[in-house]
Amino acid sequence: MFKIRELMTTPVYSLRETDTLQSARVLMDKKRIRHVPITTADTMFRGLITNRDVLANTISHLANIDPATQDEIDAGIPLQEIMRTDVCVISPEQTVREAAHILYNHKYGCLPVVEDGKLVGIVTEADFLQLTIQLLDAMDQADQA
Repeated sequence: MFKIRELMTTPVYSLRETDTLQSARVLMDKKRIRHVPITTADTMFRGLITNRDVLANTISHLANIDPATQDEIDAGIPLQEIMRTDVCVISPEQTVREAAHILYNHKYGCLPVVEDGKLVGIVTEADFLQLTIQLLDAMDQADQA
């Protein structure tokens, strides 16, 4: 069986509970990611912040707040106050099929991969799209042979 260890993205961009909403926004924008696991200094998994969490904790642009003021507000919000802690995680030894079912059935965008409490990777919808493209390419090559 195809294991999560073979599909997961690693290393993972992560932040600490004491980092701020501003840190999360900057990391997400810079790395073009939508999910950031939150860990301790020794990579113990603590929670997750998503782009939806960032948006939900941002003052609306309709409020006419200038970017500098928004950055100042964001810099005062520690992630531990807004991160999700009730996050479904998966082991690197579980199957890709299991992960696909969890993502699909619960409409999750990602699954942090945790081993002995430590974050070791992440599996996202994008990983499954990449896998689908690879499988379709392989099918096309088989048809041409």
